Amino acid sequence: MVYKFRLLSDESDLFCREILIDSEAYFLDLHNSILKSVDYEKNMITSFFMCNEKWEKELEVTLIEMDSSPEVDSWVMSSTRLSEMLDEEGQRLIFVFDNLTERAFYLELIEILPTKRLSKPECVFTRGKAPKQSLGFENEKKNKVSTKTVISEDDSLDDFFEEGNYDPEELDPEGFGDLEGFGDNPSMDDF
Repeated sequence: MVYKFRLLSDESDLFCREILIDSEAYFLDLHNSILKSVDYEKNMITSFFMCNEKWEKELEVTLIEMDSSPEVDSWVMSSTRLSEMLDEEGQRLIFVFDNLTERAFYLELIEILPTKRLSKPECVFTRGKAPKQSLGFENEKKNKVSTKTVISEDDSLDDFFEEGNYDPEELDPEGFGDLEGFGDNPSMDDF
């Protein structure tokens, strides 16, 4: 049996991919075919989430083992076949490809071809450019306003501590009360 998935992104209305994959393939095979179809590197931790018809996350299939507790069922991409989780058209999944910012692709099983077999996944339809794989910290740096105080070469810290700018009486000596004896060398009698 062969599954046909449609892959969409909420970041671009023009983006779409359709992937054919054998039902006995593993989630890891689907993971790799998605990354290949959008030309992403395989250097990020990703997850699939089985979803209901309202796209609410239910069951997670992870790239790596996340929970070693025997009381909790854990699903790992390399050992979970698609047929274990998917059996009817219209089923929905979310593929989180950037965990840092929760960016994802939305997949729907749009067709099941019961009489076909497929040796490796194929991307059979491509439209639009995929969003960037990771927004990362570069964009955060660009969007943040700097709060650093800039000291020029003409300035000196002596100016900051000069009389009038710094009053040692403003320090509360009682605030350091629980530090009494700090730095004293204990003797062996103290133990």
